[in-house]
Amino acid sequence: MQAPVHHVVGLTSIIRERLLPISGTVNARLQQKVSPNDVVAETRWAREHVLLDVAQLLKVSPEAAERLIKCKVGDEIPASSEIAIGKGIFPRVARTPRDGRVVAVGGGQVLMEAGESKMELRAGIPGTVIQIIPNRGVVIQTAGALVQGVWGNGRIDSGLLVNLMETPETVLTVGRLDVSLRGSVILAGMVKDEETLQAAADLPVRGLILSSIFPSLLSKAREMRYPILVTDGFGSLPMNSAAYKLLSTSAKREATVNAEVLDRYSGARPEVIIPLPISSDPAPPNDVETLIPGLTVRMRRPPAMGMIGSIVAIKPGLTTLASGLRAPAAEIKLENGDTVIAPLVNLEVVG
Repeated sequence: MQAPVHHVVGLTSIIRERLLPISGTVNARLQQKVSPNDVVAETRWAREHVLLDVAQLLKVSPEAAERLIKCKVGDEIPASSEIAIGKGIFPRVARTPRDGRVVAVGGGQVLMEAGESKMELRAGIPGTVIQIIPNRGVVIQTAGALVQGVWGNGRIDSGLLVNLMETPETVLTVGRLDVSLRGSVILAGMVKDEETLQAAADLPVRGLILSSIFPSLLSKAREMRYPILVTDGFGSLPMNSAAYKLLSTSAKREATVNAEVLDRYSGARPEVIIPLPISSDPAPPNDVETLIPGLTVRMRRPPAMGMIGSIVAIKPGLTTLASGLRAPAAEIKLENGDTVIAPLVNLEVVG
């Protein structure tokens, strides 16, 4: 049986797409070296659309309104501009309610885009542009350490990694945050109150890497303008030993926190990328592995959720579990010395 791989790897090739949500302009060039804050693509979109029913405003038929409309698709029109004038001694006038751009004309109506906004897509990670995706974005390749998480608040940023964790069970409190951490990515442990999230925003920090977070704080975490990545889950969970060891020994290095939302269908996962110097490109990681004895795995469900161990044996056939269900299972020796029987679907490979 194959299982997904939860990447916690010290050196690997990392290839990531950076795409605009809608069509736009790509600024980057093929083979260009980019830093996390470089703008690689940009686009504009309207915050709202305004439909003007010219026929109704002028009290004429749609066919007559068609002949009276003076604007065409693509026109940029200021607020209060005349777009159609009726007939007669005291003609009715159709005016634009606000600045906008005409996107459609027909049936005696005019559709305008209003409130234009500009979006800049940043590279997010340092690396090399290896592919241009026309009108949408780029593919960037880099090499370094990679640690994936289980939850992110949808933000991305980078900065110097600072370790505030003495142990995998460390809890971050307001008292640990001071002005010396401004602009840093903080390896922080658990967070149990809103005040800590807000104190980090007030500095501000460039990111928080958490082992766990209380479910009641998720709404607040999504509001934060800096990225928040959770490595292990919700509640009071310590950081798994593989992630803790790799991240704590990478302190004082530049780190990118891409706290994108987990999507098992597209393969997107929140992740920390720590670029490293290389002499040749390392192999990229596998996304799935076949479960065999000796593999390092991570438990995905209670009661040992988040714990890491190694497969001792794959049980033949179906095994009756404590719940009474029968399923393919394996014998796992955890890092704390305990041996457990776990269904294969509750395992993910660490590597």
